[in-house]
Amino acid sequence: MAKITVIGSASMDLVVTSSKRPDKGETVLGESFKTVPGGKGANQAVAAARLGAEVSMVGCVGDDAFGKAIINNFKENGVSTTNVEPVTGIESGTAHITLAEGDNSIIVVKGANDFVTPEFVKKAMDAIRDADIVLVQQEIPEETVEYVSEVCQEQGVPLLLNPAPARPISKDVMERAAYITPNELEASVLFENKDAQTALKEYPNKVFITEGKKGVRYYDGEKEILVPSYSVQAVDTTGAGDTFNAAFAVAIAEGKGLKDSVRFANRAASLSVTKFGAQGGMPKREEVEESL
Repeated sequence: MAKITVIGSASMDLVVTSSKRPDKGETVLGESFKTVPGGKGANQAVAAARLGAEVSMVGCVGDDAFGKAIINNFKENGVSTTNVEPVTGIESGTAHITLAEGDNSIIVVKGANDFVTPEFVKKAMDAIRDADIVLVQQEIPEETVEYVSEVCQEQGVPLLLNPAPARPISKDVMERAAYITPNELEASVLFENKDAQTALKEYPNKVFITEGKKGVRYYDGEKEILVPSYSVQAVDTTGAGDTFNAAFAVAIAEGKGLKDSVRFANRAASLSVTKFGAQGGMPKREEVEESL
């Protein structure tokens, strides 16, 4: 069984659905409102656990009702919460999500996720050392991502960096990471003044640009490869990228080749958008294997 440690955010998603996304100054009538567990780190941890990995989460929640619900959700999905702690007097992170016109827009309030500091991560060193691969995202402080990249390099543990939300990343972190998975927008921030083709060639078998319905693109050292996605009827695209990252990490940790790992991750991500909620559609292992 693959051992995966996820260092990142855990939040509650506040999701409103509407047929139309409001313009500036406009009010529209929505169709539904739900609260569901989310956060990029938590989403990736839950997705990896459903795909059969042994998962340890490293993160912070608030000392509020949302925090308790987030921890209970981890436990229900088989994710270890040994390194998940509530922060006294701080609210849990929240993501305010609008689903409209076949896509999503999101505002994230980090809350307790800002307390996932290098000092906090140090307490989870055993979980990092024991992992086959570590996942990290950017809803936690920038210095923590830098620290995690240093620790993973020192311990010889591969690091998968999902550079979302988009922000510049130091060249040192780029070099230390084993895999980097930006979408097209994030790639434009990471590789300013470079087109995708140039960026991929600069980081062969390391940078994997996710292009939504088109698939995932990378450079294998000789040629550019596009691994196509799978056509489905999308209900909610929230969490598709997190499912991709988790599935890619699981496949890599199990020793699959890069192309097969991307294909496995594409299939998992495509299944994830067929149900409501970031975690609601995340598939179990047998669902992915049966549909490949």
